[in-house]
This record gives sequence, structure tokens and C-alpha cells, in this order.
Amino acid sequence: MTTGKPIRLRDFIEDEDGWLYAVSAYDNDERVGCILRYIPHPEGERSDQAGRRYRKLDFDEAYALISEKKPDYCRLIHRVPRDEIRKVLKPEDEIRQAMSRDPRVRNIAGLLMLRKGEYGCTGSRLCGLEDASSDIDLVIYGEHWQEASRRLEELVGEGLLEEITDAMWLRIYEKRRPSIPFQEFILHEKRKWNRGQIGGTYFDLLYTRPYTDIETRAAVKGKVLGRQFIRAEVINADRAFDHPAVYTVRHEEISRVISFTHTYAGQARAGEVLEASGVCEENNGERWLVVGTSREAPGEYIRSVSLLEKHR
Repeated sequence: MTTGKPIRLRDFIEDEDGWLYAVSAYDNDERVGCILRYIPHPEGERSDQAGRRYRKLDFDEAYALISEKKPDYCRLIHRVPRDEIRKVLKPEDEIRQAMSRDPRVRNIAGLLMLRKGEYGCTGSRLCGLEDASSDIDLVIYGEHWQEASRRLEELVGEGLLEEITDAMWLRIYEKRRPSIPFQEFILHEKRKWNRGQIGGTYFDLLYTRPYTDIETRAAVKGKVLGRQFIRAEVINADRAFDHPAVYTVRHEEISRVISFTHTYAGQARAGEVLEASGVCEENNGERWLVVGTSREAPGEYIRSVSLLEKHR
């Protein structure tokens, strides 16, 4: 399989069996790092535009199925050889189809003043498998993400987009199941401006790097040293909304806090003090604290102490 553009985070791929995977990495030169999300199934609850039925898999189901049926793909995430990929779905290329099926997608893009090539839709809508309950996962590339985030704040302030309701925040909290209390979660989320609501459906603004800023060097898991809790000053948060989210910190042992869960993207800003609980890994002579070592990662979290103290 060849494609004119690199395969990157938040694309989807389809393998030779028609299984659909969400791309979860930037280093995809030889094998594409991804998570299995949908498989063809005659009694599946989703169907595409051609009427083919699919079943959506949760995290544990996906790993169990890959382990059983395609053990060669088993890594920290699933790694599909490029010559076994039948199709690549790119959010920026498929956005018009998503808009044609749901005018709310078009409305959001228009309100955020997004232009062709700057954004797309991922998740079920990229695959044409959305249903009435599907959220809108809007992908925005590079510096355009910051512009869209600022515009979202303005739109809500001007009443041109509805505020996320308390009921919706609770739904998001219950879906994410973070290891911080609900009120702390809300406090952090409301200042990020990476979520919105339209017509009773919530949408995410998901950051992804532009093609000019993709590192293809393979990510390697470090030596696990055990669980650790730290309190440290954030000295750089430029990659705080990326995947993984990266916070460079001033600490006697840990140089970076890295989060693999979207819950803790943008959780702290440069100059703030954070508290984080996760798993310490030694990597290239540095020690990193990794948050999100499993799907729900109980007991693992990042919170901004500076933000919490400001609102006490």
C-alpha cells in the first residue's frame, strides 16, 4: 500500500479483512501504530453508506481480538504492516462527505472559520459509521488549532454557539472516568476550549501536527521503574494538546510528564505547578512520568495546583 501523504495521527486505516483502525501514532514508516475500532459483522449495530454492517469494539475487546487473530500486530498499540493495509482514510480528505451527512459539521467549521486542508473529521464520521448518538471529533492541524480554540471561546461568549450544559459535562466525565473529582475535572476542562456543543451533540477540537512537523522516529517504551507521584513546575507545554500530551517540568528526577489519555491534554500551562501520578520510565537517559498506561488508568492523573488554588 502506498499513499501520497504520510499516515498520521487520527487517520483511519483498513486492513485486508476490512477491519478499521484509528491511527494513534506519528511514527508509521514500516508499521502503522493504531487501535482496532470496527470490524465487519452481520449483526453489527453500525452500517456504512453501502449497507455493510460493523461492530464497534471497546478497548479490551480490540486487544483481545488482535491477540487471538493477529498476534503479529500486538505491541503497546496495534502495529499493522504497511503492505497489509488496503485503504487509508484521511480526515482532511473525507470532510465533505461528513458534512453532507450532518450539516452541524459544516456549521461548526463555518463558525470556526476553518479552510480546506486545515481540518477534518475523525472517528465514526470518518468511516461513515456514525449513528444518532455519535459525537463530532473535529481534527485541526498545526497552528490552526490555536486559532479555532480562541474562536470557540469567542463564539460561546457571543452566544453564537451554545455552552456545554451541566448534564453534558457529567456525561463527558462519566465517559472519561478520570481519577480526579468532578468539580476539579470541570475546572480544568472549561478553560481548555477544546470542546463545544451544537444541537445537543458535543464536539472535540483535536490537535494533530501538520505534515511538516511529523517525527517518524519509532517511539520506544522505556524501562519501567514503578509508580510515582510528583509536584513540579511546568516549564514548557507547547505539546500539551498533542498525543501524547507532553509537559516539560522542573523536577529533581523527572524531566517530562507524558499523558496518553485525552482527558489530561492541556491540563496545565507553562509557569504553573502541577501534580501528577503515573508510572516512571527511564528513556534515553531521562526519567519520564507516564500518565494513561491503561484505558482508564485508575489512580493516574494530572492536575494544575495553580489553577485549583486560584479557585479556592
